[in-house]
Amino acid sequence: MEWYVKVLKNYAVFQGRARRKEYWMFTLFSIIISIILTIIDGLIGLTNVLTSIYSLIVLLPSLAVCARRLHDTGRSGWWILLALIPVIGAIILLVFLCGDSQGENQYGPNPKAAEASRM
Repeated sequence: MEWYVKVLKNYAVFQGRARRKEYWMFTLFSIIISIILTIIDGLIGLTNVLTSIYSLIVLLPSLAVCARRLHDTGRSGWWILLALIPVIGAIILLVFLCGDSQGENQYGPNPKAAEASRM
């Protein structure tokens, strides 16, 4: 849950880097919350109102953490636009997001190494 809150605190920070764990934990919690809200929408009889509101709230943090994740793999945040290409673009973007962190690059030091040195 700390990773989810960390992304929300940095909701509009497109600079820097995000580890795989930060990106995927945020994505996991977002999916779980969306599923719960969809169930609540169904029970109340609404037509995805709560889910739509939640999606709008986390849109900017999702884009920001995705850009930081791409920075961690050594790519520009503009690669997010690949998702606009049907099917193939989303698959390529998924491969990029699953890639391992690079060492220090133009976007800053490796966050994995920085976290290891703190322990």
